Amino acid sequence: MKAICEDLAAEGQALDDIVANISDEEWDIVTPFDGWTVKAEIAHIAFFDYIARLSASDKESFDMEMTKMIENFDRLFEVTLEPGMNRSNQELLSWWRAERKAMIDAYLACDPKQRLPWHIPMSARSSATARLMETWAHGQDVVDALGVKREATDRLKHIAHLGVATFGWSFKVRDLTLPDAPVRVELTGPSGDLWTWGDKTAADKIVGDAEDFCLVVIQRRHFKDTKLEVIGDTAEKWMSVAQVFAGPPAEGPKPGSFPKS
Repeated sequence: MKAICEDLAAEGQALDDIVANISDEEWDIVTPFDGWTVKAEIAHIAFFDYIARLSASDKESFDMEMTKMIENFDRLFEVTLEPGMNRSNQELLSWWRAERKAMIDAYLACDPKQRLPWHIPMSARSSATARLMETWAHGQDVVDALGVKREATDRLKHIAHLGVATFGWSFKVRDLTLPDAPVRVELTGPSGDLWTWGDKTAADKIVGDAEDFCLVVIQRRHFKDTKLEVIGDTAEKWMSVAQVFAGPPAEGPKPGSFPKS
């Protein structure tokens, strides 16, 4: 639990460092994600850090917040963004910092296997990993909007593992038949280490840079806009629908939406 919390804290701080000193005009820049501004991206992260904190430490308050979201499901994004968007930029930043720290403290008090409430109940460790993934994903929207480059780190291994683990989910959420063919995944991490999953004799393979793979499974890049080698029909079908996050099926960017990495 300590290790994933350290990585989660580092991921949050990395994004914090990017937005800490941007101008008011830059907070209002529209990102590639669904017309959200930079401010909306940070508001979203802060709100769900708050919800994750409640999940790990205050089930009664968590249940109340979930009821509120269910009752306003038709305007869910608007409702969840309001607490952050109604603050000034600096107030939002302060709120996010406080909630991020409180969330991590709440996780550290949990057993890694402790089941936490969520729309899909998950272990404390899985919940913390999901928060890291969400922070990195929405952080990508921010850096794309601001036109800055962020350093890839080996924290991506958490996201890559989630990407592989959600192979079946990516098809299930779209009511697609789960392919029978296994897929081998071989990724080179930022430090140069090789990360592998699956049967090494599988004919279908995905080979390449870990950051590229993570960008595809969080639906911030189309696989054809990366340098990933996607070999075989099943591998290509997977990369066309890959979705690491829960919720209804979502569509990532079309090929050519971003320059080839």
